[in-house]
Amino acid sequence: MRQSVVVTGVSTGIGWAITKTLIGNGFRVFGSVRKPADAQRLQAELGEAFTPLVFDVTDEAAVRTAARQVEAALNGQTLAGLVNNAGIAVAGPLLHLPVEEFRQQLEVNLTGVVIATQAFAPLLGAESPVRQDPGRIVNISSVGGKNANPFMGPYCATKFGLEGLSESLRRELLPFGVDVVIVAPGAVATPIWDKADSVDISRYANTVYAPALAKMKAFMLSIGKSGLPPEAIGNAVHVALTAPRPRTRYVVSPDPLQVFLGQTLPKRTLDRIVGKRLGLLPGA
Repeated sequence: MRQSVVVTGVSTGIGWAITKTLIGNGFRVFGSVRKPADAQRLQAELGEAFTPLVFDVTDEAAVRTAARQVEAALNGQTLAGLVNNAGIAVAGPLLHLPVEEFRQQLEVNLTGVVIATQAFAPLLGAESPVRQDPGRIVNISSVGGKNANPFMGPYCATKFGLEGLSESLRRELLPFGVDVVIVAPGAVATPIWDKADSVDISRYANTVYAPALAKMKAFMLSIGKSGLPPEAIGNAVHVALTAPRPRTRYVVSPDPLQVFLGQTLPKRTLDRIVGKRLGLLPGA
């Protein structure tokens, strides 16, 4: 019998690649999308090993309904994994960003993870003493969960938060044997970069940040084009779900040296490097 995994946010990009990779490795995937049209498209594309779930991760009632659907399909079997992938990226200077946009970022990327985890954790085995076959939770963080870029504050705040949430959760789930593993991608070539191109920075034209925002937008678009194929993240998730003794965190980046320097250089040094590059330093 195929092992079963729930993956949130699978319509495109990383979530789609995770789903395709897991199915290719013999898993059955229950994948969440927000639009029925995406559910139909993916069902036709991925075949009988894929079951669509239609919900928004911020809609607790809808998520719990989907969990009951999965429970019925499992017929007493334990889920092998829950991959919390669904997320959005809100960009803008924190001094001027509309607070409602910041709230939405938190609601999707953090509260949505808690909602999905609470709904599906019992199916992973987190409701009784340790079972022989407990599942795992894989949370998709980011290299931005350890090193934050300017103008990506809302997004990075949620990824920093997800790192802490994952660590707390991993320790809370020790009684059940349910592990929690982070996969932290760097730049990945997905349609999210097309969305970055459409981000309207003109509303900040009358702020001190306008020139730096233009540079940052150009930089983000350039690294997106040279990013890793999303299948690389799918492979990392597969390892996180199946390794006998998985690491607590897997970093998958096209530039490991940059990640290493970002995590080891003194923060003040990084401030100066980033500030000089974007023209944020006085007199720069």
